[in-house]
Amino acid sequence: MVARRLPELVLSDNERETLTRWARRRKSSQALALRCRIVMACADGKTNTAVAKDLEVTNPTVGKWRNRFVANRLDGLMDEPRPGAPRKITDAEVEDVVTRTLETKPDNATHWSTRGMAEKTGMSQTAIVRIWNAFGLQPHRTKTFKLSKDPQFIDKVRDVVGLYLDPPERAIVLCVDEKSQVQALDRLQPLLPMTCSSPERHAHDYVRNGTTSLFSALNVATGEVVGKCLRRHRAKDFLRFMNDVDKAIPEEEGVTLHIVMDNAATHKTAAVKRWFARRPRYHVHFTPTGASWLNQVERFFAEITNKRIRRGAFRSVRHLEASIKDYLQEYNENPTPFRWTATADLILEKVKHVCQRTSNSGH
Repeated sequence: MVARRLPELVLSDNERETLTRWARRRKSSQALALRCRIVMACADGKTNTAVAKDLEVTNPTVGKWRNRFVANRLDGLMDEPRPGAPRKITDAEVEDVVTRTLETKPDNATHWSTRGMAEKTGMSQTAIVRIWNAFGLQPHRTKTFKLSKDPQFIDKVRDVVGLYLDPPERAIVLCVDEKSQVQALDRLQPLLPMTCSSPERHAHDYVRNGTTSLFSALNVATGEVVGKCLRRHRAKDFLRFMNDVDKAIPEEEGVTLHIVMDNAATHKTAAVKRWFARRPRYHVHFTPTGASWLNQVERFFAEITNKRIRRGAFRSVRHLEASIKDYLQEYNENPTPFRWTATADLILEKVKHVCQRTSNSGH
């Protein structure tokens, strides 16, 4: 049986440059980027079978885009027109909007708005919205990140994540930290409760009635939390809390306690070191500097803040502390552990990606 002869595919310099640009642009659609890689691989003289294996697609897919490129060149890689009214916005105009959004900023603002982009390009605001939605562009949103400068970052990540995903036998892992400066805020006017047509509303004005600090130790395996409110945030206060933790977890033969905590000065004083040295069942593990997100108790702090503290009104610090104590008691009646799924390799790969992007950002 004679194999069917493949159509000859030769790229011009301009075509190869365009295909390379489309394939590498971060916000190109995945479908278009794949088609570009297929065509360039075919142009290198590879067979359809070899290209399909390298790019993990089927032979018919490779044959389809090879033939369409040979017949229509670059236009052949675009989706065929669908039934309905003809398009009024060309691919070049769409590419211009996407490129402007990703690579430029308006003269008088930090980011593009739909109205500003519409005025700049001469399109309608609705068209800009549709293009941004199609490419997942959201210039109005921003997120924060922080890169740890700890020289032992990799070792500490592997140490702490290893405790979460594969703890030692007969070991209890406790995530310890303090939520400091929790304010007892009281509203100056009565709360307006939620109705069928209106959300809950409270006055902008408030009065500060003092602060407290919530010391907490989260049992990673069970989700239980040992908590204590103290007015100060010092090393001696931390030791007062650790004495409560020590009493709450009776000593058992062969059972070790692994404490995960950050590098706060109150955790590293001579008195604290002596306290742990006198108790051999404790093993301390520090999270990397500037990486508090690695401590699971932070997830509990977010929980209590959202459900009890942020929207609460407290007449005094004593009222605030009583509310926190009631929440802890109810929380521990039916505790649920937080599920940690990120491996150390996954975390380090994401950090590497952020480092590469910040290094190439030009700032």
